[in-house]
Amino acid sequence: MRSVRTAQSVRDAAALWDIATPSRPGRIPGLDMAGFTARTAEPLDLGVVPYPAVTLALDLGDGVLAVDDGGGRRQHGSVAVGLDPGGVRGRGRAVECLQVRLSPVVAHVVLGAAAAEAGGTVVPFEDLWGREAARVLERLHAGSWEDRFAIAEAAVVRRYAEGRPVDPEVAHVWRRTVALRGAVRIDALAAEVGWSRKRLWSRFRCQIGLTPKRAAQLVRFDHVAHRLAAGHSAALVAAESGYADQSHLHRDVVAFTGVTPTAVAVAPWLAVDDVAWAAPGYLGAE
Repeated sequence: MRSVRTAQSVRDAAALWDIATPSRPGRIPGLDMAGFTARTAEPLDLGVVPYPAVTLALDLGDGVLAVDDGGGRRQHGSVAVGLDPGGVRGRGRAVECLQVRLSPVVAHVVLGAAAAEAGGTVVPFEDLWGREAARVLERLHAGSWEDRFAIAEAAVVRRYAEGRPVDPEVAHVWRRTVALRGAVRIDALAAEVGWSRKRLWSRFRCQIGLTPKRAAQLVRFDHVAHRLAAGHSAALVAAESGYADQSHLHRDVVAFTGVTPTAVAVAPWLAVDDVAWAAPGYLGAE
C-alpha cells in the first residue's frame, strides 16, 4: 500500500493548505499528482503561474472550485489547464481538489490531440476525458488520498496504454529542451533529429501545443520563476539563465504572468511547490 506524505502548512506567503503527495514515483514518467485541501474558510483567489505541463484540477468538493481563464471566461468544477496559460486564476471557498500534472508528451497520449488544441485555455475535464470523467470523479470523492492517487493513476495508465504517442523526434526535442532548461537552438535540435526546421516546427506544434521556441521560453521561465521563489536575486537569475540582462528577464516574466519578477518571487502558487511538487516529472516518458 502506498503511504502519503502530508504537510500541515506552507510558507507564510501561501494560502494554508493540507497537501498530500504520493511517497514514490508513479508508473509513468511525466505524471505528477498532489492533493490540496484548504485549511481556511476564507475565500481563495490564486493566480496560476504558467508551468510546462497540462494540469488537471479535479474538484473533490461540492463544485466550489472556479477557474477563470485570461479571457474572463469561468469554468466550475473539474478542469484542464493547457500549456502556457495567461491570466488564469483559481477561486473558491473550502476547496478540495486533486491536481494531476501531465508532461505535454504524456498529455498527448492520454488526452489526444485535444490537449494540444486546448493551448493555454481552461477546458472542462469532461470535454477531454469524455464519459469516463464522471465515473472517475465519482470514485475520487470517496476514500483516502492513497485511494485517490491510485484511482487517478490507474485511469491515466489505462489511457496511456491505449493512446497514440508523439513522434520520437518530438519527444527527443522536448527532453532536450527540458534538460537544457530552454537554452536551445531550434535549428540545432532539428538537425539532431534529421528534420528540417519547418517540419519540426509543424509536428511539434501539432503534438505539443506550442512551437519549439515557445516551449523553450516556457521551460526557461519555469526555471527562472522557481529560482526567484527560492530567494535568488533577479540579476543573478538573469545572468545564470541565458538572458541578455535583467531587463530582458523582467520583460519575459511580465509577458508570462502579467506581474513583475518581485511579485512572482512571493506568488502563493509557487510557495507550495517545495511540498507539493518536490520532484517534478514534466520531462516525460522515454
